[in-house]
Amino acid sequence: MALHAIIFRLLGRFRHKEVEASPLLRIVTQRIRRPALWVTLLAVMQAVLPLFPIEDPLLGTLRTVLWVIFFLVIGWVMVSGVYLFEEVFLLRYDVGVADNLKARRVRTQLQLLRRMAIILLLVIDVGLILSLFQNSRLWHYGAGLLASAGLASLVLATAAKSTASNLLAGLQIALTEPIRLDDVVIVEGEWGKIEEITTTYVVVAIWDYRRLVVPLTYFIEKPFQNWTREHADLMGTAFLYVDYSVPVDALREEFFRVLEEQPLWDRKIKALQVTNLSEQTMEIRCLLSSRNASDQFDLRCIVREAMIGFIQREFPEAFPRTRFSAVGGKMPALPGESARGG
Repeated sequence: MALHAIIFRLLGRFRHKEVEASPLLRIVTQRIRRPALWVTLLAVMQAVLPLFPIEDPLLGTLRTVLWVIFFLVIGWVMVSGVYLFEEVFLLRYDVGVADNLKARRVRTQLQLLRRMAIILLLVIDVGLILSLFQNSRLWHYGAGLLASAGLASLVLATAAKSTASNLLAGLQIALTEPIRLDDVVIVEGEWGKIEEITTTYVVVAIWDYRRLVVPLTYFIEKPFQNWTREHADLMGTAFLYVDYSVPVDALREEFFRVLEEQPLWDRKIKALQVTNLSEQTMEIRCLLSSRNASDQFDLRCIVREAMIGFIQREFPEAFPRTRFSAVGGKMPALPGESARGG
């Protein structure tokens, strides 16, 4: 115990001095400090227990209790080791950079694999604890009750179906990567980002701060839109509907000028084209590109506002209007008009 305290006291002082230079040391210290303390404590108790004058039945019970606690601590150590491996591995990948596709891919895979590994380790740990009671009445009575009533097969079949499907879906998502953390998706008509991926469900953060919780198997069985599957760059459009009298070249020049002044534009794609004609208006499409979905939405709004303001200032008569013109001189009288006039 004293050795444990001395070692981690020294590591703590060194960590505070070198926290910026060595994040690895900080992670290792945080993850193994408490499990190491309990392992040390249990080892000491197992070593000194035979030295006490305790009768055999009570001594056996104490040993069983210590073994149960020991296996619980071992499970804690294994889970901490999984988290430690994940955090140390992620030190090499920064999701804060602009081109974070690889970092998000690794982060998503590690998160799913970490959850499945923890489930497997907990099952193993529970099995080790139950193995301590194989010769007890509780074990035999419980197993006999489940077997005789036929509940064991029903419980296992029901639990295994949902658990296995979710685990397989999680493994398939980790390998095929239809979604990753921070991917921009459209699910059930809602636009949002993948915020969390668990072993049973996915949380999609909607743009208005709502959260859409979707079963993990949804992304395997149903179609959805992923705007950042290969890269975060996106193209967007802003449509204008104007009168035929508007000069398209002037609109194109103003559109290019607006984009050049915007830091949200990624300097890759820009185009202004007449994409459709109707009886009264021209449909003009402003095509633009941006680094991500958030920048694209804001840039499209800015372009619309700027182009509307430009048309209002320079070509106020160019907004859609309805024209009536008389052909052949005198307008024909409406039905019943001559009768009222007479």
